[in-house]
Amino acid sequence: MLNFSGNAPIYIQIVEKVKADIVSGKLKGGDKLPSVREFSETFKVNPNTVQRVFQELEREGITYSQRGIGTFIMEGDEIVKNLKTSQAEKYIQRFLSEMTDLGMSKEEISEYLLKVLEVSKNEDPRS
Repeated sequence: MLNFSGNAPIYIQIVEKVKADIVSGKLKGGDKLPSVREFSETFKVNPNTVQRVFQELEREGITYSQRGIGTFIMEGDEIVKNLKTSQAEKYIQRFLSEMTDLGMSKEEISEYLLKVLEVSKNEDPRS
């Protein structure tokens, strides 16, 4: 379940969730997305919102539709690589903006980030 928050429209938040699921491997190339009705029930949103999600994902080249069959995730490593890059850039820009709003300089941000990464290095099995 997705908790909707912030100023972004709900359909954009769902699009971002789908993208995050692709990057994390929860969704893979060739996977079929749930139907509009199933998606609508899962996220507790209007079917028109879900239709807009599907349109946006297809417009961005992340999914494709087969009439009467469903909507599928595009296959190929390039899709995941591009999504990972664009999502990472978006999160980093948001992080930098928030840290700058706190009055931190680039040097301070870097210093804090390195400190946190060092501490979490021993905790994260992916390091």
